[in-house]
Amino acid sequence: MTTLDTEFLFHMRCKLAEPIASGATPNGHRMVCIGTSGTIEGPRLKGEILPHSGGDWARVRGDGSGALDVRLSLRTHDGAIILMTYEGRMVATEEDFAYALDFWKPDDPEGSDRYYFRTNPLFETGDERYAWLNHVVAVGKGRTGDGGVIYDVFEVK
Repeated sequence: MTTLDTEFLFHMRCKLAEPIASGATPNGHRMVCIGTSGTIEGPRLKGEILPHSGGDWARVRGDGSGALDVRLSLRTHDGAIILMTYEGRMVATEEDFAYALDFWKPDDPEGSDRYYFRTNPLFETGDERYAWLNHVVAVGKGRTGDGGVIYDVFEVK
């Protein structure tokens, strides 16, 4: 097998609070970004990111790349609660890294070609209507802007 099949799961927009930088730590430069609001919209999953239900405990590693560590709670349009967790990487040249971390620039889909921003979402829910998500591994392609992060998320088949 030489291909990986995916299916579009949802488009996500997550607004962020001003990052909290804790500076250089033994594990890299740490930055906490709390999700203040957001939406998810897809053919089988739509709803909102619950305000202040989580965020990203990101760090810039010694090699200059960003390592993500995200937890967010979602509420679907019909009331189900879903925990979404993911790790990921943000990689850019030194000059493009500042651009990539500018969450408040206008949304610039073409500008996302200046950096690599990928995630691997997993889901957890007790709601039977969405129990299928408990078995899904997903991948996300992201960009920054419009006050936060923006992803297209795909289920790996």
